[in-house]
Amino acid sequence: MKKLLIVVDYQNDFVCGSLGFKNAEKLEKPIAEKIKMYRKEKQEVLFTFDTHGKDYLQTSEGKKLPVLHCIQNTPGWNLYGKIANLKTAQDKCILKPSFGSAELFDFLRTSLYTHIELAGVVSNICVLSNAVLAKTALPEAEITVDAGCVSGNDIHLHEAALDVMESLQIKIMNR
Repeated sequence: MKKLLIVVDYQNDFVCGSLGFKNAEKLEKPIAEKIKMYRKEKQEVLFTFDTHGKDYLQTSEGKKLPVLHCIQNTPGWNLYGKIANLKTAQDKCILKPSFGSAELFDFLRTSLYTHIELAGVVSNICVLSNAVLAKTALPEAEITVDAGCVSGNDIHLHEAALDVMESLQIKIMNR
């Protein structure tokens, strides 16, 4: 069984920065434990980075969400806390300019993963988008989201996202 853990956008700006929210910080320990488990099982870990330029406010997303965040190579763009220390040079990292990632889709489409698990933030935006891309890229793989390792800044949208993912045959654990 070839497994992959995708840690979605667990960056400073989403935890303690410009778009930070209370529940994001609580994910640090369970995500760290999940990464360590994958490493112990000799499985792979991939990190996505929400990545914007200084022109963010002029982009389509920036016009709808006018909050500077995850500007590449700023402190807010970096991984948060213990998660930053768990990233290794061997881990694949994908810089994504939007909610989902075409690069992630292309990478997964040509892979042999039988199981993909997602953790991170924001559950109703980037986690949802990338879970759908994973399911589309590898329709026969088991796609899983551990509800204890994802969160959003709106509990109702978070729960709705879990419902939608479940309806798309993405397995939701620990709900």
